[in-house]
Amino acid sequence: MKTRILMAVMCCLSMQALRAAEPLSLIPLPASVEQGEGHFRFSEKMRASVDVYPGDSILMVFNRFADDFKAATGIRFSCGKASKASIRLKHNAAMAAEAYHLKVTPENVLVEAARPAGFFYALQTLRQLLPSRAAMAAARPAGGTCRSEAWTLPVVDIMDAPRFAWRGFMLDEGRHFYGKEEVKKIIDVMAAYKMNRFHWHLTEDQGWRIEIKKYPRLTEVGAWRNSKVLGWGDTKPDGQHYGGFYTQDDVREVVAYARERFVEIVPEIDIPGHSQAAVAAYPEFLSCDPENPHEVWLWQGVSTDVINVSDPKAVQFAKDVIDELAGIFPFPYIHLGGDECPTDKWKANAACGEELKRIGSTDYRDLQINFYRQLQQHIARKPAEEQRSLIFWNEVLHGNTAALGQDITIMAWVGADAAAKDAATRGMHTIRSPQIPYYINRRQSDLPTEPRSQGYGTETVEAVYNYVPMKGVPEDLQPKYMGVQANFWTEWVEDAATVQYLMFPRLAAVAEAGWTPQEKRSYPHFLKRLQAEPEYYRLCGVNFAKHVFTER
Repeated sequence: MKTRILMAVMCCLSMQALRAAEPLSLIPLPASVEQGEGHFRFSEKMRASVDVYPGDSILMVFNRFADDFKAATGIRFSCGKASKASIRLKHNAAMAAEAYHLKVTPENVLVEAARPAGFFYALQTLRQLLPSRAAMAAARPAGGTCRSEAWTLPVVDIMDAPRFAWRGFMLDEGRHFYGKEEVKKIIDVMAAYKMNRFHWHLTEDQGWRIEIKKYPRLTEVGAWRNSKVLGWGDTKPDGQHYGGFYTQDDVREVVAYARERFVEIVPEIDIPGHSQAAVAAYPEFLSCDPENPHEVWLWQGVSTDVINVSDPKAVQFAKDVIDELAGIFPFPYIHLGGDECPTDKWKANAACGEELKRIGSTDYRDLQINFYRQLQQHIARKPAEEQRSLIFWNEVLHGNTAALGQDITIMAWVGADAAAKDAATRGMHTIRSPQIPYYINRRQSDLPTEPRSQGYGTETVEAVYNYVPMKGVPEDLQPKYMGVQANFWTEWVEDAATVQYLMFPRLAAVAEAGWTPQEKRSYPHFLKRLQAEPEYYRLCGVNFAKHVFTER
């Protein structure tokens, strides 16, 4: 219904006049934009030329765009010779992997890139240049399309490339489970904003969300708890049987969906801390005190019920989990958490004390490092196609990380600036993911309509936008900084609509920090461009905060 109404409205508008009065609403802002006079006008049937590339992958990128365009407009593309094409996708091997050149003249459209990702990002920009990018985000229309003459592009010359290789967003589903369709919505918007890493936090004290075939109790037991509401202060568990998980087929579906949109998925299995759900599933070898009862945790905060890293069966468990993850996530990274791992139960466990002596340390945090070292060695012995690089939260820097070498990545969140610098100084790669202001699960305004959210601070859209990722970073360390990432922790957020409300439009601000050169960034200019986004959000089926928009 909404699509039919939109199409009718669009067909009645003089979109060309509307566009002439407005600046180009591009998010993220490209590195270089030169706007000319006039427009390129689409006809009912269009000729396109697509250069040959291994696996026909450039053609596949264009065909997905062409299918969406036809559904929204009725305009069809046919591929043929470059000399007769109005739209040409030209392979230019000299360009960087994600870079592109988009040139629109009144006569034709030229897209140049070296890799399929570059062509994909160019077409995301082209979508934003259309009279209504939002129309292409909607469901397939049921009858009727717009007149082809209503669809134009402004004359423009864009040279563009990302500032950072890592442009990420993390969703915590350990606390609350939202389902694959909600994840796909997030991936859609990430792709539109040229973000390329979806960090999927799949395990927690409060829930284990991914099927591991060798350990079925992880989802039979660990994916469920006796409360939807997580207790904290005056908030008490409600006793509801609550949970959910992704089968491996579900994950493969999401992986395929993300790959089509050039989004890599980084699965996180948080071990050995934040692991009470796993311990509850297999207490006989994962717990430090198997004689005591264990259950999936019903509370917020940090549980002391961590994995017994001295038990060889626990180490083998972690290896087996990694093996299955490598089989369903065909991407370079696996995140093993490493944050907030209490040592209380290790200190009370005789076997852990003996293991600490064996590795020649008196610091119980080194048990965690030794655990990771064994997993790292296991991964190194796997076939090349199954090897993965490990990512950790920055608390692992408190241990003797020399045992892990420099081939790890530190995601810096608490004391992010100092932690990132520490990691880079040690020769490790790092990603800036500062708790303030990039935890976009926190309040985003002082309005009484704000939902309850994790943390006590307020991170406005402006505060998120104005964070400067590389401020104060010495030049010699800068190559170690891979990029930026926003995180969303869900202790207080029980439904997907609230996740979306808190994400949007703040995710757009993070996306621009990851893509746009620092000298090009300006919050007033961003805010002006942002005003075009509500229609897009609505047709993507996502909720959003309305307080920064002129029409609320």
